[in-house]
Amino acid sequence: MFRALLALTLLSFVCLTTYAEDWFQFRGPNGSGASSATRVPVNWDSTTNLLWRVKLPGYGASSPISIGDRLYVTCYSGYGTGQQDSDNMDELRLHVTAIHRKTGDIAWNRPFKPTLPESERVRDHGYAAATPASDGRNLYVFFGKSGVMSFDLDGNPRWRSSVGTDTHRWGCGTSPVLFDNLVIVNASVESGDLVAVNKDSGEEVWRTGGMQRSWNTPHLVTLKRGQHELVVSVEGSIRAFDPKTGEELWNCDGIDDYVCPSVISRNDIVYVIGGRESRAIAVRAGGRGDVTGTHRLWEAPVGANVSSPVIHDGHLYWVSDRNKTAYCVSLSDGAVVYRKRFPGQPYASTLVADDKLYVVTRFEGTFVLAAQPEFKELAHNRLDDSSTFNASPIIAGGSLILRSDEYLYCVGEI
Repeated sequence: MFRALLALTLLSFVCLTTYAEDWFQFRGPNGSGASSATRVPVNWDSTTNLLWRVKLPGYGASSPISIGDRLYVTCYSGYGTGQQDSDNMDELRLHVTAIHRKTGDIAWNRPFKPTLPESERVRDHGYAAATPASDGRNLYVFFGKSGVMSFDLDGNPRWRSSVGTDTHRWGCGTSPVLFDNLVIVNASVESGDLVAVNKDSGEEVWRTGGMQRSWNTPHLVTLKRGQHELVVSVEGSIRAFDPKTGEELWNCDGIDDYVCPSVISRNDIVYVIGGRESRAIAVRAGGRGDVTGTHRLWEAPVGANVSSPVIHDGHLYWVSDRNKTAYCVSLSDGAVVYRKRFPGQPYASTLVADDKLYVVTRFEGTFVLAAQPEFKELAHNRLDDSSTFNASPIIAGGSLILRSDEYLYCVGEI
């Protein structure tokens, strides 16, 4: 009996350990951009601490996700990369690709035709900007007008569901999130709606409107008393919904501009940044109706236009792509602890791991900063790659995974 209990305990530990190393969605566990990994490299280049790199079948701004010994990522090819592509949009192809995490070998690649016509030559981040999501059994990907799709982990198609057919010159930038048996997508560009479809069939379960000028991924908040709220930042307001039904729970005055950075939360408090005028707002979740006068805790005149923040030891950290400034803001009152001119422009969101901030810039390499309320640059790392780095980094198996338009990289201690 004792041996059986011991075996069960060890099996549970192994399962929990495996789960903890997986990175199932955009910005990882709870969309927080945080990893519990330690000994993540601080210094690397094309010959130091680079475990492997692999040429991808196409371009993209999406991040990879990690499930067991595989990484999964989306790409596009044939049109709009600025390389030796056809000028014929009919040549555009979308890809879902699996890579062996330990070796960098491509396990499989599934190209397919998009729903056309698409926007012509989407600026900056192209036709594969949404990061996949997974429940550990299947993949769920979003390609804007071409729809939400599900594949099994071997690349076999399961279903495809449209959430709208509109396009935008800035393309689609939101990633799917999973809740219970639902895949939820902010289809702001495609239909102006927040849409939930069934994970098994792709059939629509609920839809709600009002997603005006919103390029951020919905964020699931788990309240201390166990309830769940789905929060999205849209132009002019912050909105929370019941993820089971799509019913709006509360709203609060928000960013008076289009919004790209994703929401983040800690201890029932939601933090939102965004806008070309740069603002940060803290709102206590759990209210009902218009909570602007009752639950909004503070507002600060700092923010970012694209990149999302992380939380660490009572502070918010991010680097603004708009004014190339690194920020540290107190969670308790919104006080700006530091603002420091930064030598690069990130579209990628900051990653925090091992008390360090990893900031991937588009063209100037990756900076490693101390995750502390005093600005300190620990390293500036560059790779021999002239293509654009728009994707947010992840941690998989204790290693740092970086994605450029052309390559996927695995950085780890050698």
